[in-house]
Amino acid sequence: MKNKTSKLILSAVVLVAVAFGMQSCKSKKSIAQTTGAVEITVPFSDKAYASDKENFRAKSSGSSPDLTASKKIALQNAKSEMASLIQTTIKKVTDQYTNQRTVGNVQEFANKFEELAREVTNQQLTDVRIIGEKIFQEKNGTYTYWVAIEANKEGVWDGINKSVSNNKKIEQDYDKKKFEEIFNQEMDKVAKDRGN
Repeated sequence: MKNKTSKLILSAVVLVAVAFGMQSCKSKKSIAQTTGAVEITVPFSDKAYASDKENFRAKSSGSSPDLTASKKIALQNAKSEMASLIQTTIKKVTDQYTNQRTVGNVQEFANKFEELAREVTNQQLTDVRIIGEKIFQEKNGTYTYWVAIEANKEGVWDGINKSVSNNKKIEQDYDKKKFEEIFNQEMDKVAKDRGN
């Protein structure tokens, strides 16, 4: 009799656990069904489109009833994202460089270098390469254009060196080899932060 009671209790516990599990699954389904939430996949989100040790990369989208306008918006947004990434990287390199080197007027050097970085970035943004594009037409007829772009690290580096050689004030405190070493370390960090 005792054995029969134990089996009956065990069966009841199993039934309660199964019922609870089913209720849990049912409530998850009903939440998704009632909210109408749909998971969205963002184009160009895999590692192939993330910045790495050799390239700055950015992606963005633009929407418009006109396909050409949507492309312009997306490209402008992607270039803006890339400009921010390049300038942030150069700022970090400049900060590390001035902390590690003896520079005459640190603040003046940093300010001049930031100005130089903006010029180099603007030049680089005219030479970006499109590495991916996708076009979607929405139900309302508008177009959404996604674009992924890249700029080679060497182009940025060459632009910095060319600009420095044209600026005697910066050139006197500039150690090309040391700056390049810090620049490469920072590009390695960019790659790690972006998953490459």
